[in-house]
Amino acid sequence: MPTETPIAAAAASVDSIPSTATVAAPRMERSLDQFEEAFERAQRVDERRRFELRRRAANRSRARDIVKTEKRGRVRFSVLAICLTATVVVVTVVMFETLAWLVGG
Repeated sequence: MPTETPIAAAAASVDSIPSTATVAAPRMERSLDQFEEAFERAQRVDERRRFELRRRAANRSRARDIVKTEKRGRVRFSVLAICLTATVVVVTVVMFETLAWLVGG
């Protein structure tokens, strides 16, 4: 059996003790991983919020367009009804005036 020299034994025991650099590296990697995960989560939340804001803005815009179209439609229908009524009145008056002129001579 080979016997270890005291220097070899000391070197072996030093290798088994973790240095601060090797202990800090996994901790730093863990904190970086946690930071990256938190950042990605925040990005997803922000993206979802932006999507919802865009969707709500589009819905409000559509609702305004519908209200505007209905308002225009009511005004146009009212103008059409007034024009038809005026046309009926004018045609009736002109027809009876013409009839009275033809019969009464």
